[in-house]
Amino acid sequence: MQDTQDLTALAEEHLNQARVAAHGRSAHLIVHEGALRQSVIVLAGGSALDEHNTPPAASLQVLRGKVRLTTESGGDRVLAGGQLCAVPQERHGLLGLEDSVVLLTAVTATG
Repeated sequence: MQDTQDLTALAEEHLNQARVAAHGRSAHLIVHEGALRQSVIVLAGGSALDEHNTPPAASLQVLRGKVRLTTESGGDRVLAGGQLCAVPQERHGLLGLEDSVVLLTAVTATG
């Protein structure tokens, strides 16, 4: 088991990095246990993660800010701080509508 993580401090650190990065984002893998992955992803307002494939199972929790989860089929969702949703099983992207911090939980293999 990994050490305890201070998500608030981690969010601040990566938000500062995202604000000065050319691509406007920063990320940190905090849990890597078997098939389970948890990452803090930070997007400066207006920055995006381009469309990509979905792992077998994933959820997205907004810790701070507001994001748009975009999907190939057009079923976009706007999520604000405190909201959680399952990531749809299709290609998707993420747009920071304002400076935002999300926690991505993913299962990378099925049992």
